[in-house]
Amino acid sequence: MADNISAIIVTKNSSLRQLLDSYLQEIGCFDILDDFENSSELYNTMSSLAKVLLIVDFESVPDFLIGKYAQDIPGCKIMVIKESPDVDFIVRTVRAGAKEILSYPLIKSEFVESVNNLKIRFNDDLQTQNKCKTITVFSNKGGIGKTSIAANLALELAKITKENVALVDLNFQLGDITTFLDIKPSFDISYMLKNLDTVNKDFLLSTMEQYKNTSLYVLADPPYFRQAENISPKQVAKLFEILKESFSYIIVDTDSHFDAKTVTVLDYSDMIFLVTIVNLPALRNCQRCLDLFNKLGYDDAKVQILINRYMENDEISLEEVENLLKKRVYWKIPNNYFAMMASINKGILLSDLNQNSNVAVSFKELAIYVADSVFRNSLIKKFSSDNISRLDQIFRS
Repeated sequence: MADNISAIIVTKNSSLRQLLDSYLQEIGCFDILDDFENSSELYNTMSSLAKVLLIVDFESVPDFLIGKYAQDIPGCKIMVIKESPDVDFIVRTVRAGAKEILSYPLIKSEFVESVNNLKIRFNDDLQTQNKCKTITVFSNKGGIGKTSIAANLALELAKITKENVALVDLNFQLGDITTFLDIKPSFDISYMLKNLDTVNKDFLLSTMEQYKNTSLYVLADPPYFRQAENISPKQVAKLFEILKESFSYIIVDTDSHFDAKTVTVLDYSDMIFLVTIVNLPALRNCQRCLDLFNKLGYDDAKVQILINRYMENDEISLEEVENLLKKRVYWKIPNNYFAMMASINKGILLSDLNQNSNVAVSFKELAIYVADSVFRNSLIKKFSSDNISRLDQIFRS
């Protein structure tokens, strides 16, 4: 059938192969492909498919290949099977890009449930309706790196999840997203807002600027100040309702002022990353923001503290920061001046410039933590009921 999903089983265990084959045939909706002579043939075949479920017996496939398949092939969802997977294996494999992990010997009910979960993930429309998360990066103090945080987080989410991610520049006066990405989009947010009545998924994906060969789409700020003056909070609200129907994640970079348009976006956000650096003026500004967010009625889980340019030996310790703000720090982006300046000056995001730098690794792990919260919780329940805190700590490290 045209709607069927291709399925590929990679294992040297003939009994496991037969069992998986029978389970998939019983579930239906899968076209099971034959064996492949080598990894190159497997890679080329999967690259040509719109939707492919790859079921991997971990003993038969090197660790790095799982990461390569997940990174390079957007239409591929990976299920890994391993005898008695431990916590470290789960973390490493999830970070590599696996979507489901099952222990061997297989339990049929768990396999069927996992396959059905992946079938849902293949359905873009259903997936975005169930999962769309809007994250706004905000600070009422300029110059502390919120634009670089928004851009790098958005790219890592697109790379890790292979799902459509929207990066929206709502800094209407001095937006820098296009500079950070070195792009010159044909359309901007003012054009989109003028055509709200005709906007749908196809319209969005054709008019928003796609970043290189990723699933990241950029909605740029207006090129002229006067265009921003004509944008109303009501238009912004409607735009985000439409974006939520077409994207799994929306990352918003705002300006540093509390005007009606900014508050509208903050209201619509599922999570707000309140960005600060570790010095007294910035922390006092952060404190004021927390007070205002409290008055706006935002709950504690919605607003999260993100420290940028963090150094372990700062004069003000992390404990002192948390005591001052009366709130736990959600994430720390390490200080790396040279990597950040090279990224900004070349218009290349960190993971494309040097994926092994400490800041690039931090953004990747932040994206994993944000994207896989539901998946992570299911893994905790499935494999680590006695080690919940340890697994959660590893993901946050």
